Amino acid sequence: MAISRRQFLTRTGIATAGMMFGPSLFRTPWLRQAMASTIGDRYLIVLFLDGGNDGLNTVIPVGGALRAAYEAARNTGPGGIRIVDPLVPTTAFSDVTGDQLGFHPGFASLRDLYDQGMVAVVQGCGYPQYSLSHDVSRSIWRQGAPLSAPGTGWVGRYLAAAGYASSDIPAVNIGSEVAGEYAQTATSVLVFDQLSDFGFPYDDSYYDPGQMPLDPLDDTPFKDAAFNALYAAAAANGNPFMQYLGSTGASTLLATNSYPQLHQDYLDDRASFSAMYPKTSTARGLREIAKVIYGVARGVPNVSARLFELSNGGYDTHSNQGAEDPADQQYKLHQEVGDALKVFFADLADIALGAPSGSGKENLASKVSVMIWSEFSRRIQQNDSGTDHGSQGPMFVIGGGVHGGVYGEHPNIDAAALDDDGNTAYKQDHSNGARSTDMRDVYGTIFKHWLGITSASTLASLLPLDSTLGYSGPDYWTAANFDMGFVP
Repeated sequence: MAISRRQFLTRTGIATAGMMFGPSLFRTPWLRQAMASTIGDRYLIVLFLDGGNDGLNTVIPVGGALRAAYEAARNTGPGGIRIVDPLVPTTAFSDVTGDQLGFHPGFASLRDLYDQGMVAVVQGCGYPQYSLSHDVSRSIWRQGAPLSAPGTGWVGRYLAAAGYASSDIPAVNIGSEVAGEYAQTATSVLVFDQLSDFGFPYDDSYYDPGQMPLDPLDDTPFKDAAFNALYAAAAANGNPFMQYLGSTGASTLLATNSYPQLHQDYLDDRASFSAMYPKTSTARGLREIAKVIYGVARGVPNVSARLFELSNGGYDTHSNQGAEDPADQQYKLHQEVGDALKVFFADLADIALGAPSGSGKENLASKVSVMIWSEFSRRIQQNDSGTDHGSQGPMFVIGGGVHGGVYGEHPNIDAAALDDDGNTAYKQDHSNGARSTDMRDVYGTIFKHWLGITSASTLASLLPLDSTLGYSGPDYWTAANFDMGFVP
């Protein structure tokens, strides 16, 4: 029997004074406190599927009315993208209507994680007045504010609310810039592509022209001293902006002297697992995160990041989407992400083998949650060989501490229910046949049950309701539910 939408999250007891009874997305939400008093001994990874993943070809109806609507809109044959044989897990995988669901065949590894109870599939995720622009919709998802422009990311606001200072580095982003989710001005976010190439941007080494042959002198200690002196002077300045620059500069310099060693430590201790990661960008990114988590779990000095972000591109499948052919675009993208996640969690589980309680390494796979999102889904009708920009799609929350199952309601894809764009309209009631899941309810559930923000006023400030801007009715998000329970 499928888990009902009112059982979205498993029930947990009080772990500390003041914590509330209630459903939670996570099996073990209150773990041993280590770093900040909020996140504790836990980690959060945000994985962005860049380009607009076709959610209707990711979590696919297998039978019932949903399948009939799917069959009517999507074709097989040349240019067809209909999935004939979705992968149905051995555990219950059904919509609240009772219609059976399946994963895209490329997501075999994600199906395996689902069978282990590690995957929460959250259906019909979106926001009011949805945008079909990549840039606009990305910004909305990253800020968690569809009808306003706060200028900060939803994770960034958490970092500020959690009390991280400019001298802290609680987060790492894999790539070349700070991701929009992490935008804020309170604390530092470290950005790198690979730890092996990471370092402080010093100038060239000094050469003594009187020395033959010309060998570079190790003047790094002198450079460190000079930069630290500059940062200390800035931090002591009465100007808040200069103080911020001084604190963040000093923490960045310290990090560049601390984090690169994590690469070699991981290779020395984890060579066999390092070789198991597929040669894809998603796998490489998750392996870099595994190196940092391994360092944090072992207590490496000056290494404390517990929040991460990475992305995988290529989901703009207007064409060449394919279907069940392993050579087609969406198949390869799903396979890349699923295979990378499977070996990543196996790596974490292996690190924890035999680890004593209190070591930081025990139950490591249960301390990590991965949240997956894309800026929009795709509409149910297909074009010549792909799909156009859509509205609502699935999100995934994955980890050993996650209560796996299917939550929320599959978008109503019946032709009569679609709007003028050919999409399922956002609704917070059942007037369109299915209730949408607002992305902010997922964010808020993570805030409350994984990151430890339980104050109602703090949650409201992090994710203000649309009604605070004067919007009302079922077309808007006017009643937060950060326990992910759904009103019948």
